Amino acid sequence: MSTVVQGFTKSLAMTVLSEIGDKTFFAAAILAMRHPRRLVLSGCLGALIVMTILSVLVGWAAPNLLSRTWTHHITTVLFFGFGLWSLWDAFKGDGGDDELAEVEAELDAKAGSTKQSSKDDDESKKQNRSFILQFFSPIFLKAFSITFFGEWGDKSQLATIGLAADENPLGVVIGGIIGQALCTTAAVLGGKSLASQISEKIVALSGGVLFIVFGIQSFLSG
Repeated sequence: MSTVVQGFTKSLAMTVLSEIGDKTFFAAAILAMRHPRRLVLSGCLGALIVMTILSVLVGWAAPNLLSRTWTHHITTVLFFGFGLWSLWDAFKGDGGDDELAEVEAELDAKAGSTKQSSKDDDESKKQNRSFILQFFSPIFLKAFSITFFGEWGDKSQLATIGLAADENPLGVVIGGIIGQALCTTAAVLGGKSLASQISEKIVALSGGVLFIVFGIQSFLSG
């Protein structure tokens, strides 16, 4: 039980500090300003839950492909690497406004390229919609796809894989999903104003310190 709790607390803290102010956080905030919040929340959260489960499965399977010693060493190095990466981001001073503007530009570009196909309220076009779109809203699918592919290969995904390889997978899954739910809900309900009030430097510093602590703990527990 203690390993489940440890995996849960580590995953929850890591997820919250990694996702606040992330690209997917801003994407959820912007989408929620343009579309119904319930669809954006369900789409973004669904993508993040799927991503979390996939990442944990990869981390859980890693010791079966490599020796437990090697996966432990790789995880330790990942934690230190992500910690230094976050600290570098903090001291480099990249503001959240730049990332917000970048995400807005990307979403506007995608919206412009699909403007012609977005008139799905027209009765004549409903007959030609694909099988999937008859059961899922286009807004849901848009939020899901943007979040899923935006999170793929992200630092938080790789960190989740490393954490699942070193901690109890069940605890990592539960902590990750709860952390994603908290961050995504905050983004949808008022992410843009929230992000402007939170110091990106403090969040990056906190995340960097947390990863370093995880690395030290993993090194000492070897």
